[in-house]
Amino acid sequence: MHQRMANALSYGEFRIFYQPVVDLQSGHVVGLEALCRWPQRDDTWAPPETFISQAETSGFIVQLGDWVLRTAVDQVRQWQQRFGLDLLLAVNLSGRQFLHYNLIKSIEDALRSVQYHAKTLEFEITESVAMHNAEDSIGIMRQLKNLGITLALDDFGTGYSSLAYLKRFPIDKLKIDRTFVRDIPNDANDLAIVSAIIAMAHALGLKVQAEGVETEAQMEFLRDCGCELAQGYLFGRALPGDEFEELLIEQRGSARDRTA
Repeated sequence: MHQRMANALSYGEFRIFYQPVVDLQSGHVVGLEALCRWPQRDDTWAPPETFISQAETSGFIVQLGDWVLRTAVDQVRQWQQRFGLDLLLAVNLSGRQFLHYNLIKSIEDALRSVQYHAKTLEFEITESVAMHNAEDSIGIMRQLKNLGITLALDDFGTGYSSLAYLKRFPIDKLKIDRTFVRDIPNDANDLAIVSAIIAMAHALGLKVQAEGVETEAQMEFLRDCGCELAQGYLFGRALPGDEFEELLIEQRGSARDRTA
């Protein structure tokens, strides 16, 4: 599998899909998450959870992650210039990437190669990765923040987070895991958990983004609780680059109509 993935990267087989991130107050697309996809010869797609985990195990994730970052920042820079938008690009950092000795240099090289502004780049780090060696994680996060990069703690509430460390992590955003969003507004426990996470995040000066939003009822509850951002099928699935560009064109047209 490692060799297959290495060959796929050499031959340009991997693709990046982009899922829109929406501002819940304005309804506008203000960001996007870059997600790696691998088409197969039989017209199917390799399950991301399968090949990403195997890439992580083998160490190939470092090479693949570097390609995702370089490709995504180049694409989003073009969209930013074309549409005049400060889209925030979110890229996932795996455990291997996060702890890799060459992480900071590879990021600096990637940003420099396409003249991409770090202020519109966000790295998502799962709380389990951040807590694996919390003291080292804090140091790495500070280096990333010194570059001007935004940091989000992903899958919040599903790992073994420590509130003592949460206040020390130099992060900008908490992402509420889809498992807490899925049964809103019918599950009283999820309603309580989500509202508590939002209140706590705001008390710590953090923004909140919800994952897996699929219904109007979920969106309305999150918005009423003060959640700023959301992604999910209600706003759009992960799209290949050309389809995501059409979404931006449509949004720009709608904005012009409202102005007129």
